Amino acid sequence: MSGSELKTSDVTQAERDALREAIRRALDAHRVSGRTGIVAAILREDAVVVTAENQVDQETDPTRHAEMVALSQATAQLGRKDLSDCTLVSTLQPCEMCLAAMRFAGIQRVIFAATQDKVAGKYFVFPRLGIEDFKAAGDRFSTVGGVMEPDVLHLYAEGSE
Repeated sequence: MSGSELKTSDVTQAERDALREAIRRALDAHRVSGRTGIVAAILREDAVVVTAENQVDQETDPTRHAEMVALSQATAQLGRKDLSDCTLVSTLQPCEMCLAAMRFAGIQRVIFAATQDKVAGKYFVFPRLGIEDFKAAGDRFSTVGGVMEPDVLHLYAEGSE
């Protein structure tokens, strides 16, 4: 069974609320020098487990994307590496590294705002490798992108966040 594309109507109210809060935090972070306006959250049973900001610049570590930080914090908080009963939401479509890490953690559902085709190329180091390729290569992996996208596109359009 290959991954599937969800519709915006498939997004739960809890997922919308978590994404709305992530967007609010991304906009706030964007206004503060030295912070990056990318935020991700992990939900389990419609409750937010963690919400995390991108920490690449603060930690001078290219792997500290918001999704990676959220995965790390969620596994620590839950005391397990298996997050197959969790959903990830993000203000920006997860990059290749983050998609792979999410799949290693068992995440099967991803909801995001800004989509790859509408943001600056710097966010994806393999631009011809898209989320559809990840979905085709695995099973039980569903996504819905573009949720509340207009609220964040300006953050990622030029790649200057």
